[in-house]
Amino acid sequence: MRRCCQAVGLPCLFKGVGMTGSRQPRFLLVFDFDETIVDENSDDSVLRGRALPEPLRQSPRGGSYNEHMQRVLAFLGEQGVRPADFRAAYESIPLSPGMAELFQFLSKHQELFELVLISDANVFGIEAKLRAAGALSLFRKIFSNPASIDRRGFLTLGPYHSHKCPECPANMCKGKILTEYLAQRAREDVEFQRVLYVGDGANDFCPAGTLRAADVAFPRKGYPMHRLIQERQEKQPGAFQAEVVPWESAAEVARYLQELLRRKC
Repeated sequence: MRRCCQAVGLPCLFKGVGMTGSRQPRFLLVFDFDETIVDENSDDSVLRGRALPEPLRQSPRGGSYNEHMQRVLAFLGEQGVRPADFRAAYESIPLSPGMAELFQFLSKHQELFELVLISDANVFGIEAKLRAAGALSLFRKIFSNPASIDRRGFLTLGPYHSHKCPECPANMCKGKILTEYLAQRAREDVEFQRVLYVGDGANDFCPAGTLRAADVAFPRKGYPMHRLIQERQEKQPGAFQAEVVPWESAAEVARYLQELLRRKC
């Protein structure tokens, strides 16, 4: 007979198991995309080598970057750049160091990890890259700005949602997305032993701040998310609850997860 984890004082890993005996994932693993899964900002990657007029060359200061990219895509569509051209550009973006190794590890342990992706890029580009990398099927859900092909054959972009978070860009609050996703999964009787968040940017600091003491934040070493966490820890010791594990190669994340699985329930 299987011994219940709660009987030995640990969180139950089998809550929500149905009559089929299928085990719920133990861990929720959340990824950012730009400069996390891929080693570049995907907007910069797809614009490389394409001439833009002066008003579109620089990102707006204090304005909406999402709206700026809407204008950029409209201009490129008028210049004859088609979705197939964008798809090829997304597919060619290199993965971050060690990311292929991390995906290989996760593909062998899909029953233990539920993967979601939260990104301020766009669904079209993310799916194109993950499909090309053979990793799209690993993800249960992708939260990103909607992108579609309009009647002219142009790739168009929209905002993800609206929110009231003062720290995040107007089109997306990753903290709100993560909180709502966890609440939804709880209503579906799915609970996670830990939430693990892999990111790099300033907009990853908000969701990382919602993590509990049992959770783990994996900020890319030397990037804005890492610096913001360090500043918070220095100014308000104990305010940032999650364990912090910086990484330079995603292989380091894979090794951490491997060690996590070695620990006894």
